[in-house]
Amino acid sequence: MNNNDRLTRLRYALDIKDDDMLTIFSLGGLTVSKDELLEFLDKLPKDDKLADNEYTRELSDEAFERFLNGLITSQRGAKDGASEPELELNAGNANNLLLKKVKIALKLTSEDMLDILNFAGVELSNSELSAVLRKEGHRNYKPCGDRYVRNFLKGLAIDFRR
Repeated sequence: MNNNDRLTRLRYALDIKDDDMLTIFSLGGLTVSKDELLEFLDKLPKDDKLADNEYTRELSDEAFERFLNGLITSQRGAKDGASEPELELNAGNANNLLLKKVKIALKLTSEDMLDILNFAGVELSNSELSAVLRKEGHRNYKPCGDRYVRNFLKGLAIDFRR
């Protein structure tokens, strides 16, 4: 699962329109044109169904994190007197960061997140969820796999669209 997949699935789950996506990117400190946005979301046609999803334009880690920061700002408002948040994404923790920042943006509790995962048919304990929400480097930190993020976004779509 790459950043383009994560962005596309998050967009679907939260039913975010193109103009709102552009606003969210700008709130995160990145100016994106409508054409660039459509390239982030547009898959290249593949003959081989088993091949990885490839998009017209790859969404970088920095751009994805800026989108997540913009999502927090759009949902909760800007922090008073706060400077731009420090970027913390690296190749190994994009899934963890997505869960953390969506939790913050939507004001979800851990119980809410467990319920959302249950909508998608995933049973996860509170301690397992806590481990993926920890900061990288913490002794109880656990990397989050693609399966959990896919199911979280699927459950989020079910929850938001009912």
